[in-house]
Amino acid sequence: MVILIGNQKGGAGKSTITLLLANYLSEVQQQKVTVLDMDYQQSVSSKFEKAKILDNEAPYEVIPADLKHFPILLNVLTKNPHEIILIDLPGKMDDDGLIPVIVSGELILSPFNYDEFSVDSTLLFAMVASKINNQAPIVFIPNRIKSTVRYNTRDEVDTVLQKFGTVTLGLSDRIDFQRVDTLHTPAILLPLVLPLFDQLYASFIKNKEVKC
Repeated sequence: MVILIGNQKGGAGKSTITLLLANYLSEVQQQKVTVLDMDYQQSVSSKFEKAKILDNEAPYEVIPADLKHFPILLNVLTKNPHEIILIDLPGKMDDDGLIPVIVSGELILSPFNYDEFSVDSTLLFAMVASKINNQAPIVFIPNRIKSTVRYNTRDEVDTVLQKFGTVTLGLSDRIDFQRVDTLHTPAILLPLVLPLFDQLYASFIKNKEVKC
């Protein structure tokens, strides 16, 4: 199964969500996971390399990848029908090379923040992604929710996003998320992240058919 994690807005938490989901799938669900880091900042790959320096056994592989190598990588990785491929997308959608990547997705996750710029970028990402791939469900993940966000604002934003997909449970703004790496999710965060990823897994990942 190919899962894309994307948004046009930097700081929405794509890479953090990618790490959290990879840790959840490999540790909690015992799934075989490979992460393709296609983000320009390569922050997931950087954490992976740091973990290797400490001689820790990696629970999953992280591969820094550019768009031109994607078709070959996809062909190799999807030979195992039980493998879940997570793709941390670039922060911009202005490269035609992204089209086959988006087409390959069987689930599209879009973390976002409840602010005007993030919501506008999220809507743009959803419109472009749904035009290219109208088969994959789009799931919006409210991320880094600040205590100052009004409930009526959240309701209004959720109503707009639900025209394109599903809005999940959200994650509050916690400094502990900076400690997430490719080896583990800090225990203090588990009560926050497990309900979200249990919901995602049950609704969109478990028992889903893999594209041929």
